[in-house]
Amino acid sequence: MSGEVIVDALPYIDQGYDDPGVREAALAMVEEECRRYRPTKNYLENAGPEPSTAFETAALQREMERVQQRLPMEPLSMKRYELPPPPVGRLGEPTAWAEAVDNSHAQLSHQATRVLNLELQLQYSTEAWRSYLHVLQALVVKSQNVHAQLRKQIAAVNWERKRSQTASGARLRALRRRWAQLVADNYRLERALLQLQQQREKAKGQTTADDETPDMDMEAVKNLPDKLNSETEKEVQKKIEDMFAD
Repeated sequence: MSGEVIVDALPYIDQGYDDPGVREAALAMVEEECRRYRPTKNYLENAGPEPSTAFETAALQREMERVQQRLPMEPLSMKRYELPPPPVGRLGEPTAWAEAVDNSHAQLSHQATRVLNLELQLQYSTEAWRSYLHVLQALVVKSQNVHAQLRKQIAAVNWERKRSQTASGARLRALRRRWAQLVADNYRLERALLQLQQQREKAKGQTTADDETPDMDMEAVKNLPDKLNSETEKEVQKKIEDMFAD
């Protein structure tokens, strides 16, 4: 099925990670992948252009261009704080003096606004800062609650995975024991059939004492029961289970 995910690892019940040679095999696989990976000088060339201009303003772009061109930074303009008189060539013009007076009025108004802001800050800044800190504290508490909820959800997912894998592990072990029992039953059936075949061949007189090259089936009959006749049926089943134990 397209898109089907095959789970071939159950970390909560799988064992053998600490067995000798497992770590070395994993490191060998990592080294093999590193040998096959050939990084280029620009390993991000296939990632496309970096979307760094999405948040750049016109002023920021001009400043970045100035830095790339290694140009000096423009000095801070103090022109709006100056009260220049009319130019020498316009000292006799009333309009020039009117512009100078308007500039002085604007400067005085600006300074008055700054003084008012400082007075308001002295009167209300403490409470405003406390209110701002309360807002920040509320945001911190909210973020901590969200973080705690996410950790609970992660823990719940992990517990569910562990519960599911543990239940699956018990079922797998039961199926494995059942499989080992069926293998032992098949072995007993095969041994009984071979013994019956041997007895049938002997009854027909097809097996004589002077035969030099017995059939392959007869050789299996001779070897297989002799190998395991000394073991009980429970020992045979236990041996098969140990072969596929965790």
